[in-house]
Amino acid sequence: MKGDRVEVVIDAGGTTRTYEIEATRAGRRVDVSHGRGVVEVTESTRGGTPVRTARFMSGRVLALVEHPAARVVLDDDEPVTALRRTA
Repeated sequence: MKGDRVEVVIDAGGTTRTYEIEATRAGRRVDVSHGRGVVEVTESTRGGTPVRTARFMSGRVLALVEHPAARVVLDDDEPVTALRRTA
């Protein structure tokens, strides 16, 4: 969904670097996969065609945070009620 983004913080030898990968157009999504020592973040279209890809060595990744896009509040959304603690 447009606005979804993934923030990746890596160790760059004594300092840290932050990279953000964002779904830039409507209908695109951001996928995260990891395996064999590599973390891969891909922006892809509805059909699954990759638009851009970022690869990081998993040993260097300090944090990977997914930020979903803000959802529009609809008229029929019910208010959230807090759960009561029982004894």
